[in-house]
Amino acid sequence: MPPPVNRSPAAPDIVGLGEAMVLVQPVGGAPLDACAMASVHVAGAELNLLAAAARAGARAAFCSRVGADPFGRRVLAAATALDVDTDLVATADDFPTGVFFKEVRPDGARRVHYYRAGSAASTMDEGDADRALAATPRLVAVSGLTAALGEGPERAVVRLARQAHARGVAVALDPNLRPGLRPVGETLVGLLPYTAYLVLGRDEAPALFGTDDPAEVFALARAAGVGEVVLKAGADGCFYATDDGPVHLPTAAVRVVDPVGAGDAFAGAYLAARLAGIDTRGAAWLGSQFAAGVVATPGDNEGLPDAARARALVSSAGSAASRR
Repeated sequence: MPPPVNRSPAAPDIVGLGEAMVLVQPVGGAPLDACAMASVHVAGAELNLLAAAARAGARAAFCSRVGADPFGRRVLAAATALDVDTDLVATADDFPTGVFFKEVRPDGARRVHYYRAGSAASTMDEGDADRALAATPRLVAVSGLTAALGEGPERAVVRLARQAHARGVAVALDPNLRPGLRPVGETLVGLLPYTAYLVLGRDEAPALFGTDDPAEVFALARAAGVGEVVLKAGADGCFYATDDGPVHLPTAAVRVVDPVGAGDAFAGAYLAARLAGIDTRGAAWLGSQFAAGVVATPGDNEGLPDAARARALVSSAGSAASRR
């Protein structure tokens, strides 16, 4: 057994390691090459996850690097507004903050254009992992997306997962596979023995396990050493873990405007609920509620429930769990 970690009462519940970028999106669905106006947001998988976790009642902190530029300041301000602590975000003088652009095509498909090569976050390394661990969180959240940013970020993800596990800190892994970036499937498979919570999309499961069948995925993941699995299935809802195997929970979404960020919101709410002692069914239900709000609005995290609504949802998830 690892030695107990001495934690400050103010220590974060969750630290997420990743990249946040500024998102520019045409207003009114116009194409990028013809739009006259655009809206500006801040987004990034780990930051989205942490925002949802914070809204669900967890103390959340972001570990990253941003440039010493207006976009970096915007990322820090947006994270703070989302109640995500930014003390673990380093500022790099020689590298810019990443940006990306998103447009909605006439057929409804989303097209995303990234300008993240050479960004400050792409220079992360093992030191960033050590900084995250020094905050003594209860859980660290990592993703394949971060590992795919470069060799340094990949080393940071591996070190954070391994060292957290060695210290008795729970590890949550979301593969977040991006075909346009470096392949990291083999690295992620190597992290499974250190993973307490595996939150993955059903479409990503074949890359790790060779199948998307929920029962087979759950069995293979647990055989690899994973503590708990939840399978996100988009419009088909999700599958969560029970002692009797996976159970399907239909989606809570009734209106879909922009699906980007929904999986991150699900994961953040799910993890916050599990840390609060809510069972897997209640946690999956809460994640689905958060995800439904995000898909109903443009932007990656604008659709999160407000504080009062979030408290009511968490209470409902916990009350339902206590009645079983």
